[in-house]
Amino acid sequence: MAVLVGKKAPLFKAKAVINGMQIVKDFSLEQFIGKKYVMFFFYPLDFSSLCPTEIIAFQNRISEFEERNCKIVGCSVDSHYSHLAWLQLEQNKGGIMGVKYPLVSDFSKTISRNYDVLAGYYSMNDDGEEIFIGTPEAYRGLFLIDKKGIIRYESITEMGIGRSVDEVLRMIDAIQFADETGNDCPVDWMPEKK
Repeated sequence: MAVLVGKKAPLFKAKAVINGMQIVKDFSLEQFIGKKYVMFFFYPLDFSSLCPTEIIAFQNRISEFEERNCKIVGCSVDSHYSHLAWLQLEQNKGGIMGVKYPLVSDFSKTISRNYDVLAGYYSMNDDGEEIFIGTPEAYRGLFLIDKKGIIRYESITEMGIGRSVDEVLRMIDAIQFADETGNDCPVDWMPEKK
């Protein structure tokens, strides 16, 4: 796995669903550079059992991200049509209706590959045909990107391990504290501690 911390976030243009209902064809993280921090996260698949728990948890606490001038953007290898259908399905029926932050479609799997979260790789078989080895889904990757477009934090877990919203918010606070003060953040640092 590549370590992307300290490097420019790989940019892309891809189809995405924004505001829970609108498809855009050239969504890019570039629009936030110079303006916002970004929490860019990958999840394995739409219409799964664990993924909606995280996606909805991030939405439920979106105001806390907004207070930190941080945009949430999700991404999976599903199509934008799949995202849209899932966003239109009520939560009590397995959907994620009510999620308003962008969900990017990485149907080509190039974004996942560039962020090195793709659970497999392309190879050639004995007949010279390109095949995929592994699972053509993204691991649960999460990247905190600063206003300069630099990745400051990354976390990658296997598909069955969910993330902590509290820890993500703590890391955003730590990055912003370090940016504003030039100070380090020791173990278990919290914003209210001196």
